[in-house]
Amino acid sequence: MGNQPHGQRPDRPLALVTGAGRTVGIAAAIMADLARAGWDVAFTYWSPYDARMSWGVEESAPQTLRDRLERIGARTLAVEADLSDPAAPSELFTAVEHGLGPVNALVIAHCESVDSGLLDTTVESFDRHFAVNTRAVWLLIREFGLRFRGAHGTGRIISLTSDHTVANLPYGASKGAADRITLAAARELAHLGVTVNAINPGPVDTGWMTDDLKTEMADSTPLGRLGVPQDCANLVAFLCSERGGWVNGQLLYSNGGLA
Repeated sequence: MGNQPHGQRPDRPLALVTGAGRTVGIAAAIMADLARAGWDVAFTYWSPYDARMSWGVEESAPQTLRDRLERIGARTLAVEADLSDPAAPSELFTAVEHGLGPVNALVIAHCESVDSGLLDTTVESFDRHFAVNTRAVWLLIREFGLRFRGAHGTGRIISLTSDHTVANLPYGASKGAADRITLAAARELAHLGVTVNAINPGPVDTGWMTDDLKTEMADSTPLGRLGVPQDCANLVAFLCSERGGWVNGQLLYSNGGLA
């Protein structure tokens, strides 16, 4: 966890971004854009998840991301958080409030994603996906709603989602459930003036695709290229801005027209 003086600068609102364990990921691009737009940024990472995945743990990523954001002018805080733990969201918000101040925008970009289908998904894997991708989304949004004290119309919640289900059953199913929670929040948090949206960025090239899959995805996209993290970051930064304040309760596809 980073050490920063308590208290929020009035000219810089604070965004909390989950799932920033890699310097090349979507969350990293989102945080850089928010910092350039005048936000301070707290973020989470969870090394044991990266250790289970093909890309492995990027040990220097949290500090590298903090350095990058601070050069732009943002105050930062990095928190390693196991979001499969139901106590983690409350503890996370407490740590962020203590370190940087109240959260004005919540960007939910973390996930559990391990490929398996109807016939080979284990109960353990299914439950872990729903704990991380669905229950944590609810608990993070709930914590935001309970703690938000900003001016009406200034709060933002954005979750990243996917409609992939074939051969990726627990991931796709848990994301679908998280979409319902996210969109319900647009109504249930209306009294706070918080906008709530979900973004489906489609397949994004962050180093996990094989060369054959890259070719297939590019050929299947009308714009003829792969999605990159900056594509998603552009939309998140807009939704978090004053200009994006009239977009609410939407599931937005930002995927170059991929069917």
